[in-house]
Amino acid sequence: MEPKEGLPKSQRIYLKKAVQSLFEEGKGFSLYPFRVVVHLYDAENQADALPRILVSVSKKRFHHAFKRNRVKRLIRECWRKNKTQLMKLCAIHNKTLDVALVYNATVIHSYVEMDKAMKKVVQRLIEKLC
Repeated sequence: MEPKEGLPKSQRIYLKKAVQSLFEEGKGFSLYPFRVVVHLYDAENQADALPRILVSVSKKRFHHAFKRNRVKRLIRECWRKNKTQLMKLCAIHNKTLDVALVYNATVIHSYVEMDKAMKKVVQRLIEKLC
């Protein structure tokens, strides 16, 4: 069965405890325009074996909320379109992959540029998983 392309709540990091453990225990790397923090651990059961995402856009770089929200929507859409390989690998290895994407650029990139960068991020994450 093909995994669905949506982004349900189970695939997002929203609990304070989960966010804190991600930034404390996770390893990071930069890939313009993102700073990526990754925490890989064994899933408790097969349903939890999937990649989860946290998107952060700095108020320092984008003062207006509508611009921050636009960037977050673009990032989530690019992630949603490119996460299928990660989902399959997480299910195979029975791992949960927590990913924080922190947007570092000072301009809003187009969807095409953002998608290209997201593909590079996903490829690097696949290499970490294997």
